[in-house]
Amino acid sequence: MSLDHLILGMFAVIGVLFVAATVTVSNLLSPSAPSKEKATTYECGSTPIGPPWVQFRVGYYVYALLFVVFDIETVFLYPWAVAFGRMGVFILVEMIVFVGILVFGLAYAWKEGALSWR
Repeated sequence: MSLDHLILGMFAVIGVLFVAATVTVSNLLSPSAPSKEKATTYECGSTPIGPPWVQFRVGYYVYALLFVVFDIETVFLYPWAVAFGRMGVFILVEMIVFVGILVFGLAYAWKEGALSWR
């Protein structure tokens, strides 16, 4: 095993131990006095009206997921655009395929009505 793998393994072990230690210390030191009043829903000091579980249309979640997909697209497109001059034609074709798949997905979502708020 090389030194790089050893350092990476140590970093992972220390990270896991740090998270476990902070969660354990937090649970041990935090005060715990559960009561009915603490378990109620808090809305700016006023008594809540209606049930606490409100259902949202699935369209909001689909719209958010589409935003995330196209936001991630920019994460991949920006470094590609910066280093485009040093890359060959193969990388250009790969990026055209990548963008084509995303355009196809956008067209499909548009056709299915995922982008309308109705």
